[in-house]
Amino acid sequence: MTIFEKIIGREIPAKIVFEDDDVIAFHDVDPKAPVHVLIVPKRVIPRLAEAEEADAPLLGKLIWTATKVARELGVAESGYRVVINSGPDAGESVPHLHVHLLGKRSLSWPPG
Repeated sequence: MTIFEKIIGREIPAKIVFEDDDVIAFHDVDPKAPVHVLIVPKRVIPRLAEAEEADAPLLGKLIWTATKVARELGVAESGYRVVINSGPDAGESVPHLHVHLLGKRSLSWPPG
């Protein structure tokens, strides 16, 4: 069971900013920006590379949720970054697909 499943199951506390039947969004405990929220599907997909065509609606909902949370947290106007890490070389640390929403500071390019 991943840390995200434990948060979804309320076994570990989190500062939740959005939740519905499909996704949960909460502040990262090790933020890389003043706003750093993780948007996590409640159904486990280990990583983006393992998503299937049937997962397309849920993948779209993750991105839509990121835009909704960005508006609610006041970063939509100034700008924000949405990141999905897939696999160890990309920095994936939890094998449960999730979207990072980062904002409230200037973000350089390329990342890393």
